[in-house]
Amino acid sequence: MKNCYLGVDIGSISTKGVIIDEDNNVITSSYIWTEGNPVHAVKKLLNILKEKLPNNYQLKGIGTTGSARKLIGLMLKANIVKNEITAHAIGTLNFYPNIRTILEIGGQDSKIILIKNGIITNYAMNTLCAAGTGSFLSSQAKRLGVKVEEFGDYALKSKNPVKIAARCTVFAESDLVHKAGVGYLKEDIIAGLCKSVVLNYLNNIGKGKKIIGPIIFQGGVSKNKGVVKYFKEVLKEDIIVDPNGHLMGAIGIAILAKRNKTGHNYSLEINNLKFVTKAFECNKCPNVCEILKIYRNDELVDSWGSKCGKY
Repeated sequence: MKNCYLGVDIGSISTKGVIIDEDNNVITSSYIWTEGNPVHAVKKLLNILKEKLPNNYQLKGIGTTGSARKLIGLMLKANIVKNEITAHAIGTLNFYPNIRTILEIGGQDSKIILIKNGIITNYAMNTLCAAGTGSFLSSQAKRLGVKVEEFGDYALKSKNPVKIAARCTVFAESDLVHKAGVGYLKEDIIAGLCKSVVLNYLNNIGKGKKIIGPIIFQGGVSKNKGVVKYFKEVLKEDIIVDPNGHLMGAIGIAILAKRNKTGHNYSLEINNLKFVTKAFECNKCPNVCEILKIYRNDELVDSWGSKCGKY
């Protein structure tokens, strides 16, 4: 039997899973929508990966990253749980050891990671606002009656991209409706949206950061040719877009699971696993904490939210 390692990246919009071998080669992978239920999404993900994994591999480690990493880490008994910054950096450096800057725009978040000599020197993530992320582009695509997958092709046709105020989703939508109403071409509006995403990212996430090449662009939005084009134009640098860029977080956490291996065997079979969370307010003191209790097969495995340590 050959050893393999699972990395799961659970985001607010999508859930990614990757299984690698001892040499960090990707054996199989999958990308599905989270649909507001990370537990259900991970069960579905593991069933897909299980079908794709050859029989001569034994799972020896599991790592989780992303917004629901702690919850899913408990569910899968992961041997390592790490933040997205670390996971993306590790995954990227595995393929591009000389990379200096990682630009990443996902469904509802975006981040920048600066690296020197293989070490993270600085990073930043967006705030609660999702302006300029994948969900922002998806909502504008629906408004314009265009598939978001076709945004890049439309943007490349434009010869006169219009200015769109994308610093705030509310202002951007208002501006877009106005521009469409006065007769601007659809491709010019879409190109303007793509360019505004780039400017919004650099003015907020990249503010005060010295962006040095080689530069790699990751996340679902990296599939948008229009956004890639304007990153190149504004930064005056070549931009690397890896075909597996949307999986880098999962690849990185799988590599960390391999480095942190315990010698235990793990299983992708979790269909019979009963994993539930129960929330309640504790009124025992003025804190009135919202407590979340987590049960795995009816066994209490953890509780979160207690400020006084009672739970």
